Amino acid sequence: MNWFHRWRRKRILERHLIPHAAFTTTVADLPILQGLSPEEQARLREQASLLIHDKAFSAAGGADVNETIQHLIALQACLLTLNLSEDSYHGWSEIILYPDEFLRQHEEMDEAGVVHHSRDILTGESWHGGPLVLSIADVVASGKADGFNVVLHEFSHKLDMLNGDANGFPPLHRDMDAASWAHDFNSAYENLCRRVDAGEDTAIDPYATANPAEFFAVLTEVFFETPHILHMEYPAVYRQLQRFYRQHPLGRLKAHAHA
Repeated sequence: MNWFHRWRRKRILERHLIPHAAFTTTVADLPILQGLSPEEQARLREQASLLIHDKAFSAAGGADVNETIQHLIALQACLLTLNLSEDSYHGWSEIILYPDEFLRQHEEMDEAGVVHHSRDILTGESWHGGPLVLSIADVVASGKADGFNVVLHEFSHKLDMLNGDANGFPPLHRDMDAASWAHDFNSAYENLCRRVDAGEDTAIDPYATANPAEFFAVLTEVFFETPHILHMEYPAVYRQLQRFYRQHPLGRLKAHAHA
């Protein structure tokens, strides 16, 4: 980080740091943030403040975009990048918020040249190089340590897109092995697909079988929301995400429970 970026960062935090009372209230409302050390909380507060300053929060469909919602989004988004680079969310500038689930109309041409139209009801969406879209109702339902988290899901897509289209293979750290990542994720993905196809009621959302990108995003949700489930179901994937995010949420939550 050069002198200008250090100066800019310091200036933003002097003027726009999330107020302490608002920060502690939001942390208390998000069980997935329990167990963070004071130093980690301080970094999370700073990173979330920078994210709120750097991204435009836009309302759609009559949404009420208030500071509480911005804090909920930013703190959870920055949990992902707590031990990563602060510029992990570079290359895009807008977060669009709907009050609830929203409709997306999509056109796609097949190999025969036939255009197919589809209408999907979504809770969130990430566009490569473009905005990130969220349902406020689902943002409010996230972070409860129950396995569902639209914020973590969509922001993990943004991390996945740092090296191109989302494909479940984000840019890894230098001390990580790409072949090992591919083996562990592919094995778990194929296993879950077989179980879902067989009609098993899996502990992990079957939506993870849609494609490798969704598998990475859903398992990121599970990693932070219900880490014990991921560690039990796919311990090798848990270890890969532990190395990628440089966090150990299972250990953190266990330590917090015994504190």
